[in-house]
Amino acid sequence: MTAVKNIVDSVRSGRVTAKRVAERTEELLRTTDAKGLNAALEWSPEYLSREGSRIAQHAVRSPQSPLLGVPIGIKDNIATLDLPTTCASRILDGYISPFEATAVKRLRDAGAFAACKANMDEFAMGSSTEYSAFGRVLHPEFPDRVPGGSSGGSAALVAAGVVPVALGSETGGSVRQPASFCGVVGLKPTYGRVSRYGLVAFGSSLDCISIFGQSVDDTARVLNVISGHDPLDATTAPVPPMALQTPRKDLKGITLGLPDEYFPADLHGGVKAALDKAIAVAKSLGATVKRVSLKHAKYTVPTYYIVNPAEAAANLARYDGVRYGKRDGGSQVDLRGLYRASRGKGFGPEVRRRILVGTYVLSAGYADAYYHQAMKMRTLIHRDFTDAFDSGVDFLLTPTTPTPAFKAGEKTDDPVTMYLADIFVAGASLTGLPAISIPAGRDEGLPIGMQLIGPAMSEPAMLAVSAAFESALDARKEVR
Repeated sequence: MTAVKNIVDSVRSGRVTAKRVAERTEELLRTTDAKGLNAALEWSPEYLSREGSRIAQHAVRSPQSPLLGVPIGIKDNIATLDLPTTCASRILDGYISPFEATAVKRLRDAGAFAACKANMDEFAMGSSTEYSAFGRVLHPEFPDRVPGGSSGGSAALVAAGVVPVALGSETGGSVRQPASFCGVVGLKPTYGRVSRYGLVAFGSSLDCISIFGQSVDDTARVLNVISGHDPLDATTAPVPPMALQTPRKDLKGITLGLPDEYFPADLHGGVKAALDKAIAVAKSLGATVKRVSLKHAKYTVPTYYIVNPAEAAANLARYDGVRYGKRDGGSQVDLRGLYRASRGKGFGPEVRRRILVGTYVLSAGYADAYYHQAMKMRTLIHRDFTDAFDSGVDFLLTPTTPTPAFKAGEKTDDPVTMYLADIFVAGASLTGLPAISIPAGRDEGLPIGMQLIGPAMSEPAMLAVSAAFESALDARKEVR
């Protein structure tokens, strides 16, 4: 029985009280903090006690709630009413949102509770959760390694068993990459499948509230609750919540595409071995496997790192030290000085870097050379995926990351190397397609993930196929 289903059945039957679930969550958070993972930013025993009482009352009113009693970690860029939303930035230190994200509200209505706010790279800008203003997150098994980013806190909490599921956000792989590094499931839905209302804006054409789970089933149950049209977000698709589908036991009738560009000759040996094993398993389950080409894939990272900073620069212009957030003008009397002081002290180095790059690529004389060209390339990248699916491929099967989790500090002085870690995940973000990372094995103990990318709104079938892989793969086993 999966973790989510086990909790729901236990609370629903009365074998475990909601208050005890909340108490146990508090114990796990306290122990995890004591180990120094630094994965949870905001929570308290008093808050969790109140949540336990609220869920107990909810269980009396709505005993059939689909997520009854389930504790869920919430990335700290997703707005909550009862806990601060800081985006792991000094500029929002202690900020309490006056409204709550639609995804969080739907979780509460389904009987779940927000266990804590999870640490992250500041404003979701990073691939290692080393750029948090409140300290880096440690990998839950290998403290000298990173958990990935920017949703590293959420990934670490799920991998450490503190919560069975957690919300993260994806702008360019920020859930799938840490899911791969930490050995858990990470799902990025189709852009528009889940409401962005209450998600602090970073790259508005890219951002997706996404899900970590200890299993595919756990992940699917959360997506079922938080998906569906939201009148508060005009970018949500006019579709109902995603229906749960029976997991597949085989892959007969499924065609998987292997993009040549995602299997380079210099692919890490452990990652290659894990994917070779996954491909063999797919064939043994009856799938057809064929080579395909995404011929513009080499332009994915440079395209992403033009579009992403451009949208970030526009969205972060609102943090001016006047309306909300940190004001650090000191004796400054002019507005420009106030802005400079507030942003200079409130934003960390990676956020400042991306704002500067984004401002540059949008500036007069450079927008045509950079931003507009990147948008044209984005269209070509999308066309590559469309052509692959039109050729009869149901899903693309790829590595999630080029390597297992790297060591802390290894890439912080070389941002380009850090950005290249997103090479296999940024494509689905640029195109708005759904993608999932599931554990595929280990190399020298380090988890390795495999990725499935599907056509828009194909999450039900993708999750069913992922469950077949999950059952057939021994994700704890060494791959070489």
